[in-house]
Amino acid sequence: MADLFAGMEPAPLPSTVPVDAPLADRLRPAQLSEVVGQDHLTGPEGAIGRMVAAQRLSSMILWGPPGTGKTTIARLLAAAVGLRFASISAVFSGVADLKKVFAEAREHSRMGQRTLLFVDEIHRFNRAQQDGFLPFVEDGTVTLVGATTENPSFELNAALLSRAQVLILHRLGQTALEQLLTRAEAEMERPLPLQSAAREALIASADGDGRFLLNQAETLFAVDLPEPLDAAGLSAFLQRRVAVYDKDREGHYNLISALHKSIRGSDPQAALYYLARMLTAGEEPLYLLRRLTRTAIEDIGLADPQALNQCLAAKDAYEFLGSPEGELAIVQACLYLATAPKSNAAYKAQKQAWRIAKETGSLMPPANILNAPTKLMKQIGYGANYQYDHDAEGGFSGANYWPDELPPQDFYAPSGRGLEKRIAERMAWWDERRRALRDQDGEVGDRG
Repeated sequence: MADLFAGMEPAPLPSTVPVDAPLADRLRPAQLSEVVGQDHLTGPEGAIGRMVAAQRLSSMILWGPPGTGKTTIARLLAAAVGLRFASISAVFSGVADLKKVFAEAREHSRMGQRTLLFVDEIHRFNRAQQDGFLPFVEDGTVTLVGATTENPSFELNAALLSRAQVLILHRLGQTALEQLLTRAEAEMERPLPLQSAAREALIASADGDGRFLLNQAETLFAVDLPEPLDAAGLSAFLQRRVAVYDKDREGHYNLISALHKSIRGSDPQAALYYLARMLTAGEEPLYLLRRLTRTAIEDIGLADPQALNQCLAAKDAYEFLGSPEGELAIVQACLYLATAPKSNAAYKAQKQAWRIAKETGSLMPPANILNAPTKLMKQIGYGANYQYDHDAEGGFSGANYWPDELPPQDFYAPSGRGLEKRIAERMAWWDERRRALRDQDGEVGDRG
């Protein structure tokens, strides 16, 4: 992981780092106070700061984006509390490697030397391998520090999580990344060959990843440029960084959640931003169209029934045109949804209707609306007194359609927004007619 620092002057080089090592390695912090961007953890009031002050280190999972200092923090922690440092990567290690590490840690423990075991990409170990850590963590053979870029709640065993504290590292902000560049310039003893706008563009391109930023800076230092680059020159000189986005990982679900909620919140600008984030990162357009269609029926519904048609039309247009031309149809659907009147009345009605249907079981509909295809069925009352609504005044008979054991329910309550305002007025008129017909039937019954 990238090594992060705060000082203006370069830290003394450890003897193990050669002078021709990559810039990120040469700028490795010598102590926790030099780590930038993670003061909420490493500062005096942070979880790590408190552990170091007390000289009591518990097992932990460091969760954060790439290039935020997870490996560096683990190394510095071991030195700060006097533990032996051992490191493995879940990408390259198997059961045999784990057994060897635990055996060595147990041997050192017998000699009074405890071990901090750093496991990079710990989420890549399967469930059984993760369970293998438990006895060695519980008996104190190792203090486990795992690093992951994925949400531990999804990727790590509950048993392992219960024995480790999850600490969240933040992506590096502009101030922290600027500190990295300043430190790099001090190390190289010359400024970066960039104009101010290009410097800002370089920082933005890092997307919070300190290691990436230092690697790009090292590339710039390695060439002899006749004059500082402007933003356009930098873009042409350096390859464009692809956004960090795994289609089956947490970033995928975070962005689709942000898109959906921006549409629900009627913010077309934010919705378009998250749509662009996903499409430019390589998301499958048809997946986005499916999610937009879901939004149309969940959050707009009958407030604007055309929302569903817009999504289906966008799907047809995209399949007809392909990328990139067809992506404009997706944009149009997204903007339509975000600017449409909102209602979740149909969504709520479905939930309530499904619940009542499950609770009430196999109630028989009232006899007047039962199907009566045979003479016997008619004789026992199926379909008796059915009122054909088209023949009734106003095309509305007001008949009862509910089982005798279930009183009429109110599942669907129109929002009063968009088309649902007219639907609500129509339903109110029907309800009034039903009451009038019931009152009329009651008067006739009383006279009889």
